[in-house]
Amino acid sequence: MLSYVDDLARAAADFPDHPVVVGHSLGGLVTQKYLERAAAPAAVLMASIPPGGTMGLTARLAARHPLNFVKVNLLMTLRPVVSTPDLVRELFFTADTPQQIVDACFDRLQDESYPAYLDTMLFALARPRRVTAPVLVLGAEKDGVFTIGEVRRTARAYRSEAEIFPGMGHDMMLDVGWQQVADRIDAWVQKTLQS
Repeated sequence: MLSYVDDLARAAADFPDHPVVVGHSLGGLVTQKYLERAAAPAAVLMASIPPGGTMGLTARLAARHPLNFVKVNLLMTLRPVVSTPDLVRELFFTADTPQQIVDACFDRLQDESYPAYLDTMLFALARPRRVTAPVLVLGAEKDGVFTIGEVRRTARAYRSEAEIFPGMGHDMMLDVGWQQVADRIDAWVQKTLQS
C-alpha cells in the first residue's frame, strides 16, 4: 500500500503547484494516506475505502459470495469477486446500468494486489486527524462495495458532509450520470480554491 502512496507523491511532485487529489475506492485510501504527509489545496474521495479499512466490506463479501471469498484467500487474488459481468454489475454498477457499460468495465478490469487488500483491512488505516486539507466526500446510493453509512462516517472523519448521488453505483465515474459527479467536483474545487 505504501508504494501506491509513494507513486502518488512522485506524480504530485511533477506539478508546478500542489495538485487537488481525487481518489476512488482504493485510490481514496491512497489519497487519505498521501494527505497525512503531503500538502494539498483540497482532495475528493469518491466511494472511498473508509479510514477504518475494509473489514465491513470483507464481511459482506464473505456472506454474499462465500465460495468466491474462499477462492480469493486460497489463490491470494481478488479476481474471483469480479470474475463475471454479473458480479461486476453487483459490486460496481446498478440493475439499471446499460450492459455495454458493465461489459466495457469487465473487459478492462485487472486483478488487485492481494497484499494491498490485506493492508486495507489492518495495516494501512487512515489517520484523518493528520489531514488539514478540505475534503469532499462523495458516495453512491446503490454502491455494492461501501455502504452509505461508511461514506457518511468517512465524511465525519474529515469534518465534511457526505454527498450521496442517487441511483448510482460504486463506479461513479463510469455509471450513467457521471457528468453530475464531474460537475460537482469541478464546482467544489473552484469554490474551495477561491476561498
